[in-house]
This record gives sequence, C-alpha cells and structure tokens, in this order.
Amino acid sequence: MKKAIYKTAPVNFKVIGAVLTAAILLMPLAGCRPKNSQTNAGIDAGRNGIDAAHNSRNSVNWEGVYTGTIPAADGPGINVRITLNTDETYEMTSDYIDRDGVFTESGKFSWDESGGIIILDVDPQKQPSKYRVGENTLMQLDLEGNEITGMFADNYILHKSMLP
Repeated sequence: MKKAIYKTAPVNFKVIGAVLTAAILLMPLAGCRPKNSQTNAGIDAGRNGIDAAHNSRNSVNWEGVYTGTIPAADGPGINVRITLNTDETYEMTSDYIDRDGVFTESGKFSWDESGGIIILDVDPQKQPSKYRVGENTLMQLDLEGNEITGMFADNYILHKSMLP
C-alpha cells in the first residue's frame, strides 16, 4: 500500500499576523453606522419631526424648575433658573456671578413643529430663546437654534430640580 504524500505551502506568519492585527483594530468600527441610520431614527425623531406621536411635548414631564450655571462671556458664569408651567408660561431668572443684580423675564413659550424644542418669547438677538427639552433637562441652543458643541457643551444643560 502506498502512502500519500501531501505538500503544504509554507506559512508566512508575518502576513497572518498583519491580517489578524488589522481585523482586531477594525472590529470596533463594525458597529458604526451613519447618523441617520434606522437605529438612530427614534433618537432623531424629536429633532426631525419624524414621530409626531412621541416627542418631548407629549411624552416628557417637562413642567417644573430647571437650574444650572452657564458660561458668561465676561465673568465666571450665570446662575439660571427657568420655571416652565403647564399653561405654557415661564419665568427665567439670571444671576450673574460676581455682579450685582438679578434679571427676571417672564412670558409665554411655544413649541416647535417637532415638539422637542421650546421657544421663549424673548428677543432672540439679546439672549438665547430656544431650549431642547429632554428627560429632566433643558439644553440651551445657540442663537440659530442649533445644539452648542465643543468642550463646554455640557455647561449649557439645565437640570430639573426635584425640590418644590
């Protein structure tokens, strides 16, 4: 009986190592999808008005008092307090740190088409008037109504006070 002799190709361990290294490095990117993917459709619904039945206006308990300290152009910050009422009125108090005087504005607010942003009836050229409503948060938007980005973006988020 004859024995079969099989010849194998030489193994190039450098190539195998490079392929495995590349695969390991690229694995975290496999889960990345474009911003407007189907997975993010629900997250972006309030921003894009896709799901009118589920938005901040009708799904979030937005009534209440929101507080935070936002950056100031010429000082250490501004302590802000915004009270939102169910009759769509508001009161906003701005207390500049290291300055005398507290400024109070009050009036009505309205909702944008998506039901995710409130618009205060203030002069938008003098101060921000738009806030994105989230679960227990108000995010101040820039003068054009866009989210503030960058390393200080979190400083523009007011948090709902659980105290009366």
